[in-house]
Amino acid sequence: MRRETAYKLAGRKHASPAHHAAAGLAKCREIRFKDLPPGQVEQARRSLAALAGVKVEAGRDMLSLIVHYNVLDYTLERLENALSDAGFHLDRPLLVRLLRALIYYVEETQVHNLRSPERLIKQSHEVYIHAYAAHPHGDHDDTPPDLRDFK
Repeated sequence: MRRETAYKLAGRKHASPAHHAAAGLAKCREIRFKDLPPGQVEQARRSLAALAGVKVEAGRDMLSLIVHYNVLDYTLERLENALSDAGFHLDRPLLVRLLRALIYYVEETQVHNLRSPERLIKQSHEVYIHAYAAHPHGDHDDTPPDLRDFK
């Protein structure tokens, strides 16, 4: 049975964003830049601030920006890839690359889980009841009655 059929039979509705409440959608991440070329941090701040739903503020030092966004609209990976494609040079030491890879994975998993329908945990038996009722059941032996009895 397909997953969509099971969800329909159980009477689940997945269009409402009620299960998104308190899901940690608002993200606050730091993006670090290399020191060359000069002035790229300010230019990147203007570019990111032009995106709808993205708030940008100065970071802890002159080579970083703090970015606030909703994970359903943007991910850190998309933002950093867009900056790299636009010619900005991001700082890439080993520890930062490991941390970014972890953040990319966590955000990708969170977005996937938020966009997939809820699982049928408590009503899974309802699916099988409806599926069983839809199929013919009982004694459907095509053998003639006189050949069924072994004497």
